[in-house]
Amino acid sequence: MWADMYRILLEKRMPQLCSKVILKIKKVHSMKISKIKFIFLFLISAFAFQFISNSLLGSEVRLFPGNGEWFPGTESAIGWKNTLATILYPIKFVLIGPLSFLAKDPDPAPPILFFAFALYWTAIALVLYYVFNKIITLKKI
Repeated sequence: MWADMYRILLEKRMPQLCSKVILKIKKVHSMKISKIKFIFLFLISAFAFQFISNSLLGSEVRLFPGNGEWFPGTESAIGWKNTLATILYPIKFVLIGPLSFLAKDPDPAPPILFFAFALYWTAIALVLYYVFNKIITLKKI
């Protein structure tokens, strides 16, 4: 929006500089990683984080807890598990909190959980990509 207004103003005031400035503006609006690659890396990282945190803090090694305990370790009597769960709680709350209603189903099909979280995390990755792109753009200008 502001780039279009800037371009229109430049075309009226200084047409000979217009093409150089527009080329410079277009180069600034890009990240070095593609959107697809960013989403793919985010999904892999989110699933790895979920698996590792559930394996360390939970009673069994699983990607999604079988007993419906989405925030394992928060009520643990073991000190390090309780501390680690407290540190990881905000991250897990953002990553799995909105979809924790899926825990009410006693035995959901694993692909449903997998695809629901992949879809939700893809939306988060797109928002983060957009925010990072805006931050990089503002930093370069």
